[in-house]
Formats: sequence, C-alpha cells, structure tokens
Amino acid sequence: MSLLSYETSQDMLGLLKINGSKTQNLPLSQSLGRILAEDIVAKYNDPQFPTASMDGYAIKYEDQDLDELRILGDNPAGKNEIRAIEKGECIKTFTGSKMPQGADTLIQIENVTVNDAKIIINEKVALNASVRPIAEGYKAGDVLIKKGTKIGFVEIGVMAALNRVMIKVALKPRVGVISTGSEILDLGEDSDNPAQIRSSNNYTLTALFESAGAESIQLGTVGDDKDKIMQTFQDALEGVDILVSTGGVSVGDYDFVKDIVPRLGADIVFKGVAIKPGRHILVAQKEDKFILALPGFAYSSTVTALLYALPLVSKMLGKKEPYKMVEAKLSQDFKKRSKNTEFTACNLVLEDGEYFVNFKDKKVGSSAILTNLLNESALMVSGEDDGDLDEGTYVNVISLEGF
Repeated sequence: MSLLSYETSQDMLGLLKINGSKTQNLPLSQSLGRILAEDIVAKYNDPQFPTASMDGYAIKYEDQDLDELRILGDNPAGKNEIRAIEKGECIKTFTGSKMPQGADTLIQIENVTVNDAKIIINEKVALNASVRPIAEGYKAGDVLIKKGTKIGFVEIGVMAALNRVMIKVALKPRVGVISTGSEILDLGEDSDNPAQIRSSNNYTLTALFESAGAESIQLGTVGDDKDKIMQTFQDALEGVDILVSTGGVSVGDYDFVKDIVPRLGADIVFKGVAIKPGRHILVAQKEDKFILALPGFAYSSTVTALLYALPLVSKMLGKKEPYKMVEAKLSQDFKKRSKNTEFTACNLVLEDGEYFVNFKDKKVGSSAILTNLLNESALMVSGEDDGDLDEGTYVNVISLEGF
C-alpha cells in the first residue's frame, strides 16, 4: 500500500474548496464561545475626552506652587462638565469623570487638605497625573477584535462597551460522528460477551468537535453490516457538513467503510498516510460535504480527528488555525518507533518563558491508550526523516488546549 507523506496529505487538505462564509446574527449575550465573522471596529476614540482615572481635584499643573486653590464644586461621573477652571481654582472630580476645561492634572484626595472650600497641596504630582488622554484605549477606526476570533469574556466586555447589540458569527458546521464495529457497545448497553468493548470514540470526538466550535451530532454505533453502514452513512449525509466515522478502514475482512464511501458517490481525496497512529485514514468529498473515515482505536481516532477533521471545521468557521503549535525542547531522550511521522503523547511544560517536553507517566504501547492524553497532555511531532532524538533537541508540539 502506497502511503502519502503527512506533509502532502495536509497540503491536499488545505487545497480543498470549503464554504466558510455561512454566518448568523446573535445577541451579544448569546455569542460567548462563537467565532466572529466580522472585524469589530471602534467608531469612537476611547475616551473621547480627557477623563479622570482617580478621585481627586482637577487643577492646572503649575498651580501646585500656590498656597491654596479655591474649590468651584463637584464633578461626578456621568456629568457633562462644561465649566472651565482659571488660575487658582479646582473642581473636585471623580473616577471616570470628564476633566474640566483648563485642567491638565488631577491631584488625588490623599495629597491635599481641605479647608473652607479650599485645598492645600501637601504632595505634588506630575503633569497629566491620573488623567486618561483622548484615545488612550483605542482610536476611532482601530480593529479591536479580528474576524475569526473565538469570543471570550474579554471580547464580550469590549463589544458591550462599543454598544454592539447584535454580533455576526460563523454558523457552526454540523459534524456527525459514527462508530462502527460489531465488537463495540454503546454507552449504557449491556452484554455477556467479554470480547466486546465499550465505545468511547463517538463521545470523545463529539466533545472534541464541540470544543472546536462545531455542532456535533452523536449518531451512535453500527455493527459490521455493510448494508446498515451504507444506510446510516446515507441518512447522516443529509444533515451534516462533515461525517466522521471510526473503525472499518483497515484491511480486515470486516472493514467495510473504505468500500462503502465510494459507493456513496464521494470522491476519495486520499487514503493512507504515513503517520503513526492512523495510517489507514480516508478523506473523501461529496459536493460540499466531507467524509472522514478514521481508525477504530481510541488514541488513533482522536489524533487523526485533530489532524484532519479540525482543519475542516476551522476553515468552515473562518478561523486562522485549528490548533496551537509550539516549539519545545526535549527534557529527555526520545526513541522513535517507526519510519512514519509520529504523534506522541507528551507533557508540555512552560519554564521561564520556554517550553519543554517530557514523557513522564506516558505508556508505550498500542494506539488504544486514550488515557495517555489525560492531565493536560500535548502531541509531539517527529517527522519521517527523524530518528531517535536526544535530550535538548527542539521539536514541534501540538497543544490540546484552547481550540
């Protein structure tokens, strides 16, 4: 079986024509976690006028050399202050208030003594102290949040400050997940057959795709029955953008998925990639829909979903990257197990601004060990041309946080 290199498969994936322009408008309060489908641009300067950043007295800087200053009154936050101060005058001004005309400095309450509607300055401050200048936060026309950003609590706050009631977001792609194989039991099913195993793939991948911003549809399990698999796939394709299956893509007598996909009228983009785990992966396209047939082992299906399904989801959402890739230094020697590009579960540690990789508590074995990805793990990438790697070698690592 001739296998594509990992790099070639990723290039082919990147060349697929994908509709990433589907959007919807949502109230700001419902937009958390969604992907922005527009740039958020400031219409006004922030602030629009010099503003007090503390409670104190608005003064002329040079008046600090006078014995005392006369208080003209109060200037509470929210008041459209139009008074102008002259030499020897001040106005009590509160945090967030518009600075009075003529005032260029705010002296804090703690720095003065009040005596009969006058203040005596006990400790001087610098010019422009405690005054927010015009456009300190941002200028009119600034792009504050870029299209493709995942909306978090800070983005919500910034858009609220801009009075954005409705937000344009990317429509969530619909991803259907099916697990195939007569040996698997769905969640809650009972069996007297000890040879059967509990299906976790469909739940793992559903959660993964939802974390990445998609709408995941749990389609359960189907046994090794070619007609049933065919019908399940046909029905599923009616309502999803991406159909992901696990199991049935290898070379066994009961691996039917690889034969069924072409019968669905889908064009095979590629089948078989020189990666470990997951070399039997199949990617196909039917019109504007995609089919990904992944291996059945839990670790294999999770890794290949990250590598091949998340980029499709990411493009449909208009995101720049499907996941974060960082450079890290090996904290111990690494023994490569194959000639393929390998994706190895590891621990990613940040120390003094630099990332380090170790393999503490990571088991070496088959591609079924999903528990290797527990405890905030990551995936270390070692290429086809790499052999065993020495401690101190720099490697690329895929972070599994913050999709």
